Amino acid sequence: MEPLQDGDPRSAGEFRLRARLGAGGMGRVYLGYSPGGRAVAVKICHPEFAADPAFVRRFALEVDAARAVNGLYTAQVIDAGPDDIPPWMATSYVPGPSLYDAVNADGALPEPAVWRLAAGLAEALHRRTCCWPPTVPGSSTSAWPARSTARR
Repeated sequence: MEPLQDGDPRSAGEFRLRARLGAGGMGRVYLGYSPGGRAVAVKICHPEFAADPAFVRRFALEVDAARAVNGLYTAQVIDAGPDDIPPWMATSYVPGPSLYDAVNADGALPEPAVWRLAAGLAEALHRRTCCWPPTVPGSSTSAWPARSTARR
């Protein structure tokens, strides 16, 4: 988590942004809070993509797909502004390192943890025949209570 920088947005929809969580090719993810104090992860697309109608359509499909895939192993979509400039989506905030960061820090996951991760992905994908965006280690959160319990 990093502090907001000059030029970072301070809000998206009703959510007040407080910190940077990460970034990727599509945009940046921020830690935000609802008016009631609920923590959310807010993905805000790079502004230049808002001018591309094909991108805006794909992002709207991502929002729809994320809303359709829900369950214990997925972050719930709280709200979204796919037609806003720039487009954004808020999901429930799941504290923990990304899967990429967890593996880089501690090495390969033990087999039981891999099976639990695979079961969670299968459950989430079973609810939807397609997955947009691609599920990649940098966008998958490893919300294990502690590394030692993940190794059991």
